[in-house]
Amino acid sequence: MFVKTSLLQRLIQQIGGTASVELALLSPLLLIMVTGLVEVGVAVIEATQVQVAAQAGALYAAKYGTGDLSKISAAITNATSTAGITASPSPTVYCGCASASGVTSQGANCATVCADGKLPGTYVSVSATISHTGLLSSPYLSLSLPASFVGTSVIRIQ
Repeated sequence: MFVKTSLLQRLIQQIGGTASVELALLSPLLLIMVTGLVEVGVAVIEATQVQVAAQAGALYAAKYGTGDLSKISAAITNATSTAGITASPSPTVYCGCASASGVTSQGANCATVCADGKLPGTYVSVSATISHTGLLSSPYLSLSLPASFVGTSVIRIQ
């Protein structure tokens, strides 16, 4: 016995090419996800490099002193191979009193005795900045990552 089937039933029963259609539908989503992961990865690397550069500037100040702040800035910009890192704001030298809550700045006045009776220490604050340029520069696909990353390091040199 021969049974006739309608055209619609035959189309429903055919499953050839289903994987191709699924891939075509999911490819844009997968591409956006992978691009987002790369974007976040680049941002993490840049943030890490900025912090490393700030720490390199602080170590330079500890080793060679604060006589020439431009050399500390040069140490910051040359600390990593990442392009675009700047010493911004410029390194600052100040006197301060250490406490459990941090360092209380006394500006340039290193003669005033701290509350605990000790002389203040000399500190250097070093900052590094990099502007982040996103891979997804479309206003519709923004990941809301920071436009710039800043790393700061403070070290006592005396």
